[in-house]
Amino acid sequence: MPTAVIDGIEVNYVTRGSGPALLMLAPGGFDATLEKWATAGVWKGMRPLDTLTSACTVIAYDRRESGASGGRVERLTWAVFADQAKALLDHLGVRDAFVLGGCMGCSVALAFAARHPAATRALILHWPVGGYRWKLNGAERFARHLRFAREHDMTTVVKRAHEGKSFWQDPEAGPWASVIARDPKFAAAFAALDHDRYLGLVAASARGLFDRDMPPGAEPEEMMAMKVPALIIPGDDPAHATSGAHYLRELLPQPEFWPVMPPEQTPERVRERILEFAGAHK
Repeated sequence: MPTAVIDGIEVNYVTRGSGPALLMLAPGGFDATLEKWATAGVWKGMRPLDTLTSACTVIAYDRRESGASGGRVERLTWAVFADQAKALLDHLGVRDAFVLGGCMGCSVALAFAARHPAATRALILHWPVGGYRWKLNGAERFARHLRFAREHDMTTVVKRAHEGKSFWQDPEAGPWASVIARDPKFAAAFAALDHDRYLGLVAASARGLFDRDMPPGAEPEEMMAMKVPALIIPGDDPAHATSGAHYLRELLPQPEFWPVMPPEQTPERVRERILEFAGAHK
């Protein structure tokens, strides 16, 4: 599988198929890996990295701090994640793409469209995160790591990360756990970080990422200015409140809200709806 070094961070990615580019921003919270397109929710039955390739050039990757991609200890924001996606398109020589976000990937997609409108052909937003329970759960994961890091030194955080679980599986291990576990050089540099500065970065990241009940990624005014079609496929559970999808329907100027709810959203129907939308906006 190919890798690229983008802004000093290694990115594990794959491209398949032919036709218009489809940039895929993975679900899975802070475990946003290529694997999720074959194991998470509806994607398990659909296997989009295989079944969408007849109509699109699929571009998928492990988001930074996830899977086999690298990372950097800095304040994490939706803009940081979106800029990595744009840099990958630049690396591949892709001028614009359909931008498909799943779960928390929807927020990266919204940030991408806000920051890089010329590179956004259209948005496909599947199960956007949102709702009070989602906000509470995400903030609590960061809070658990912050408590652990306050009570221990950086070397102990590194040891926790080496237990091999991602941040979303083991919040105490922290957002950089996956990179620490697989990259000895990164782990050594991490252990030498200033403890107080690190705590500040974690707190600032949490406050910026989980600052609202509705889908984050772009401000309401930015969403209202997005001049691209947007397919919205609503979720219906504590992490993907239906109200979040309706919020996007209200704000985005060209929404196509799919009025089909789980469990009627079968892999076949979701795939057909995505392909229908892409075909209509080539």
